[in-house]
Formats: sequence, C-alpha cells, structure tokens
Amino acid sequence: MKKRILLSMAIVMMALLVVSSSALAVSDAVEDAVNGYFANLPEDNGMIGEEAFVEKVKAGEDLFVLDIRQPDVYNEGHVKGAVNVPWGPEAIPAALDKLPGDETIYVYCYTAQTANQTVALLNFAGFEAKSVRFGWNLGITQVDGYEEIVETEAHELGGATDYEINSDVKAAIEDYYAGLADVSDSMYKNYKIAEDMLKMAIDSDADMMVVSIRQPGAFAEGHIEGAVNIPWGAGMEQYFGQLPQDQKLVVYCYTGQTAGQAVAGLRMLGYDAVSLNGGMGTDANAPLGWANQGYEVVQ
Repeated sequence: MKKRILLSMAIVMMALLVVSSSALAVSDAVEDAVNGYFANLPEDNGMIGEEAFVEKVKAGEDLFVLDIRQPDVYNEGHVKGAVNVPWGPEAIPAALDKLPGDETIYVYCYTAQTANQTVALLNFAGFEAKSVRFGWNLGITQVDGYEEIVETEAHELGGATDYEINSDVKAAIEDYYAGLADVSDSMYKNYKIAEDMLKMAIDSDADMMVVSIRQPGAFAEGHIEGAVNIPWGAGMEQYFGQLPQDQKLVVYCYTGQTAGQAVAGLRMLGYDAVSLNGGMGTDANAPLGWANQGYEVVQ
C-alpha cells in the first residue's frame, strides 16, 4: 500500500522536470499572490467554525459578512447585517472595490464550497477573508439558537474604499468569475463536478487526473482509484507545478471546502481544475460526497 502511494506521488513528481506553473500564461503578481497564500496557509485554513461564528454575531460583534447565496434565499432569511453579493459571473467582481481592506470578511454560501473559492480569491487579492464552515445549510442553521441571528432586512455595500488590489490579480479574479458563465450549462457548473458525473467520467476513461488533498493517512485508508495525493497544508503550492497542464484536474478533500480553495488557486495559475461536490464525504456533510454516495474507494 505504501509503495502504491509513493509510486503515485513519484509519477506526479516526475512531471516537475518538464512542467512548471511559470510555463502558463500567468503574471508574476498572480503567481506570487496564489503561491504566497498557500505557502503561509493560516492555521484555521481560512475558516471559522459555525458555532464560533454564531456566537460572534450573538455577542453583537461588528462583523463584515458576505452572503453569496442567491437573492431569493437571502431575502427569506440571512445572518444579521450580512450583505448579499450573489455567487456568479458579475456581482462579486463588481463588489471588489467596495470591500474593506482593514477588517476580516466572513463569507458563507449553502455548504461552504463556493464560499471557499471566494475566500481564497479574496485572500489572493490581499483581503483577510474566512468562510463559515459548512455554510448556511449544514453549518449555521445546525447551531442551537441560530434563529437569534437571522433577519430579513436587506443590506447593501457602501461606496468604493481606498483599498487597492494589484491590477493583474484583480483582472484574473474578474476572469475567474466571468468563466462561470462558460460552464453554467455543463457538468462543471460552479467549477464543480457531481459525484455521479465523476463516476461516469472515470468509468469512461475520461482524460482527467483526480487529486486528493486529504492527509496521507486518510488517503492510505481509502481514496478514489487512480487519485494522486497532494496533502492540504502550508507549502502545498510547491507541488502545483507538477500537475499536468493538458488534463482536467478533479480535486477533492473531505467535504469540498478546502478543495474549493485549492481549485481557486489552480485555476488562477491556469489549470483546468474543478472540485468534487461534497469531497470524499463525512458524517457532517452526508449525503454529499463520494463515499457517502456509496462509490468505491481503494487502498
């Protein structure tokens, strides 16, 4: 088993001889922003636990909160004070100039998967952003007493701030969100792939590489057949340049959250990466995830 893991990593590492992220059409500023974030990943992985977040709101702390769900569900109820900037090609890029550069930005969506893409992108731009673990559906609304922090009153962003984003990084982020329109009617909508769609792709020998970013022990206990392992953690960016430029990359973690950040980084570097919906799957995000859907894992 250990030999198999080492072999899979060795195959990927051999690509370093011929492939590097610098070979892609990416500016130095973008490459530095992405690599710098992953080289110095925060201990909290750019997240706040749902219970800790709810307690902060209950305590009346002055928080800057972005709800990136769609307007209809935002209007039905959202975290007190949260501003609605819906996930999609236009709203978030248009909001970049209005975000504060001097306070933490808390972001939540439905299950924290697109929120983690957004959080990574905001951090690349120099903001301090954190996603709320498991989002609205699986996180916030599962906390006892969460009803105390819910309201229906809408809030809007203010005017432009004086925070400046590197022009190359800003343009790359705008392109990232614009690209959502290109995949909106495909199996890769939101830069994700559903569990059953990945199973079909694997069964049909689709030209893709599956990348597990779970820790080595978890990978050894069970992973998607054919997957390579690049464990999530500070310094993982040194392995990005070893990934193929000419294949679709399907990235998965435990629940789809950190994979969202990894996908954001890889796409900013020019890779065609998407995340697996729900990741491998855990009790906390069931029934989402590969294993939770009953698909095979190997050792």
